[in-house]
Amino acid sequence: MQIDLYLKNGQVVTETAVFPGGVAIKNGRIAQLIYGEAELDAREVVDVGGNHILPGVVDPHVHLSEPGTDYEGFETGSYAAAAGGITSLIEMPLNALPPTVDAASLQAKQAVVRQKSIIDVGLWGGLVDKNEGNLAALHAGGVLGLKAFMSDPGPGYDRVDDDVLYVGMQFAAAHGLPVGVHAENEYLTRHLRQTLAAAGRTDLAAWPESRPPFEELEAIERTIALARATGVQLHIVHVSLAEGVKTAVSAKNSGVNLTVETCPQYLLLDHDDFLRIGPTAKCAPPIRPCANVEALWECVLAGQVDVIASDHSPCLLAQKATDNVWDVWGGISGLQTMLPGLLTEGVRRRGLPLPALVRMMSANPARIFGLYPRKGAMLPGSDADLVVVDMDKPWTLTADQLFQRNKHSAFVGYGLETAVVQTIRRGETIYANGKILAQPGSGQLLVCLPASA
Repeated sequence: MQIDLYLKNGQVVTETAVFPGGVAIKNGRIAQLIYGEAELDAREVVDVGGNHILPGVVDPHVHLSEPGTDYEGFETGSYAAAAGGITSLIEMPLNALPPTVDAASLQAKQAVVRQKSIIDVGLWGGLVDKNEGNLAALHAGGVLGLKAFMSDPGPGYDRVDDDVLYVGMQFAAAHGLPVGVHAENEYLTRHLRQTLAAAGRTDLAAWPESRPPFEELEAIERTIALARATGVQLHIVHVSLAEGVKTAVSAKNSGVNLTVETCPQYLLLDHDDFLRIGPTAKCAPPIRPCANVEALWECVLAGQVDVIASDHSPCLLAQKATDNVWDVWGGISGLQTMLPGLLTEGVRRRGLPLPALVRMMSANPARIFGLYPRKGAMLPGSDADLVVVDMDKPWTLTADQLFQRNKHSAFVGYGLETAVVQTIRRGETIYANGKILAQPGSGQLLVCLPASA
């Protein structure tokens, strides 16, 4: 049998092993994994020169903010993702105009995905105040999960109180959908922000003071209680606290169906970095002090974190260019740097096993959102979504290297020790040698499968 593409002379990384060899690809899918050297009948053979071959990253927490804004978009956002080794992502329902909270807005966003993305994209549906009647249409339309905010995310997307969250969780549990929750206490953060603002505080340090660890932990505990009562599959997004991870692990061990996610900004940056970098490093929850970063790494190394996702949340440069911290956009752009950053800080500097990173960044996200083993796996029959990485290539990110629409990121200037060499989506090379090689619209829309499948 002739295959289409043979990647040879690499270090193959799955979620269970690392071994010398290669990958054979036919019709956009993995045909077989090769241990050691072999001669295959292939239309194209690529010698990867000893570099590592990983499953493409599945990023379940991305804001591309289209249609309706100039913050990012599926074309430039998918370029940045491909350059970062991401072959599939799940896009969040807010920041687009309108947000994805009903059938019409879902269909409008799906049309944009089909037209513009170069990677495969699934969509979250919104769980917001007073849209309980739209949840069935969102589910029928193919969303991979429902996203709720316990704190106010800003204009255009309504946060939920416990009653709405409970009803939404009941619906999701009955229909096999995960619910992603941004767990911060709105009433505490609002009170602290108003108190600080009334005292004249507009400086950077006021931001983390308005969102202290205890308010995030309280919200995590509360959403876990609701998940326990409803039986929903709960996914707690962007946890910034080791205590939050441990609380989730304890609940999971007691039978609650949940997974916990953290993000690169909580592992690669600390409070001092936030003050040094400035507004581009503002996010919610805020970046925590160094001691918490180290404690969070202990959780990652212990296998207590299920997913690492980017929470790529872009904006216009002007939205970061203000001295009043309350007016600064709260989000960090990080699609291109997530994988190199975690390989650098986790694998090279802290000894995180490569299979563990693959599990958190590829296999687990695919499992949670119903995409495994088509995505996130390196198995015969899986989509040939692969990333080739050079584990010994020092470089520093500069703004002109960013493929995203607005060229700013908290990670500009970050010293990295690994680099994405090539990204392959369903057997097609979409990024190599610093260039995007795919056409807009070549990505596919990912929708949830019926329970019978």
